[in-house]
Amino acid sequence: MINWITDNWFISLLIVNYIVAITAAFFLIRSNQNPRKTVSSLLFLIALPFLGLGIYYFFGLEYRKSKIFKRKDLNANELIHSWNKRLHISNDDLDKYEETFLIDRLKMVKLLRHNQAAPLTLRNNLKVLINGRSKFDQLFEDINNATHHIHLEYFIITDDHMGTQVIDSLIEAAERGIEVKIIYDSVGSDISRTTKNRMTQAGIEHEAFMPVLFSKFTRKANYRNHRKIFIIDGTIGYIGGINISDDYVNEPINHSGTYWRDTHLRIQGHAVKSLQAQWMLNWFFVRRQEDQYDILENYFPEIDIPENKAVQIAASGPDTDWANIMEALFIAINTAEKSVYITTPYFIPNEAILTSLKSAARSGVEIHIMVPKKGDSWAARYASRSYFEELLESGIYVHWYNRGMLHAKTMVVDGLFSTIGTSNMDYRSFDINFEINALIYDEDISSELNDQFQKDLEYCEEVLADLWLKRDKLNKFKESFCRLWAPLL
Repeated sequence: MINWITDNWFISLLIVNYIVAITAAFFLIRSNQNPRKTVSSLLFLIALPFLGLGIYYFFGLEYRKSKIFKRKDLNANELIHSWNKRLHISNDDLDKYEETFLIDRLKMVKLLRHNQAAPLTLRNNLKVLINGRSKFDQLFEDINNATHHIHLEYFIITDDHMGTQVIDSLIEAAERGIEVKIIYDSVGSDISRTTKNRMTQAGIEHEAFMPVLFSKFTRKANYRNHRKIFIIDGTIGYIGGINISDDYVNEPINHSGTYWRDTHLRIQGHAVKSLQAQWMLNWFFVRRQEDQYDILENYFPEIDIPENKAVQIAASGPDTDWANIMEALFIAINTAEKSVYITTPYFIPNEAILTSLKSAARSGVEIHIMVPKKGDSWAARYASRSYFEELLESGIYVHWYNRGMLHAKTMVVDGLFSTIGTSNMDYRSFDINFEINALIYDEDISSELNDQFQKDLEYCEEVLADLWLKRDKLNKFKESFCRLWAPLL
């Protein structure tokens, strides 16, 4: 037997591969995941020996509610109730607003209240920041004015030119007595040991989110922290698509030479308390502290903001019971009456979002979707294009952004509701990664985002149905092939 195995080592390995693959397939089927994701994973397990197991390990496993995140959930309810009481708007009083400007969006507000105990906050001052330079200029000013603490959580932090500027500012803040705590994703970020030592010596606490070995080879590994949160003194918060890296700034330091179009949001007001709570949940997770959460009063200070802009923070990830962001977007699209404007770098929707978009368009809602023509992922680009035909047939307008990389993640509905955050319009953001969005119930902000959409259209070409249907068969095959990967991309 041993001699046969030695003489036929490849066949032996193949047999072992399929024994493991069949076992994995059994657990995959038993997990009752999304059918399309299950079929995609099974396809690769069967059709690609060895490689299929690797794809399943990195992309097919489902950790929602698993042991990895069990510790994170232990005291979540206690924390949520604690910070929820600090907000001026109580969920119990929500029905009072049924006759106000929120009447058309009340379903969404109640959904997040039920799913996540996410409170609606009314006292907020909001500033939309277009592209990296506007964000970083404002951010440096806020860092310099910090008086107590700075908390941040980012998918990408690199110690390149821009990243070093931000880190230097944080070190200066720490040296003057400001508490600085950083969560960075182990896969997305690239911080040298020298820089980490500098931060540690300055008194900055920094932790990697779910560390992995050989991060450069796991760029698409599952369950990454895709959030971009920056909190200053518990009163000012940043959220959106812009990471801390040269790639996000349209200046000579960006050695790739491509234009990067992005959107961020600066919040001053009660919604920052929600950002703070979400940050704290991940901080205790990465620090592996299982004792009772210690919430400092200075983390949730009293805020006196006269502006009356309604904001709700939606967070989702494999540690949440519900796909909060996806469900909020689903309701927003289904309740649209006039228009929906979507900007996203990756359009690989699940069946629920795709059906809601097509149904809304056929019922008379004007829908525009803007995506980059090239993007930064070959597979995602062709997977996105595989949806164009059915979108166009439903009367949805599709626009290709030609100026460079379009990385903004926004949606505006009826000129009354909008969202800015980290979530793309794809499977990965809806089901796999940790994401966070600001849901904004304000006509002025929605109008501002609509105006920006019109400006971006100047750098777009519309995808026309008659020309799109005539594309060559090779591109059609690429699109169909990449769509098979859609639940895994």
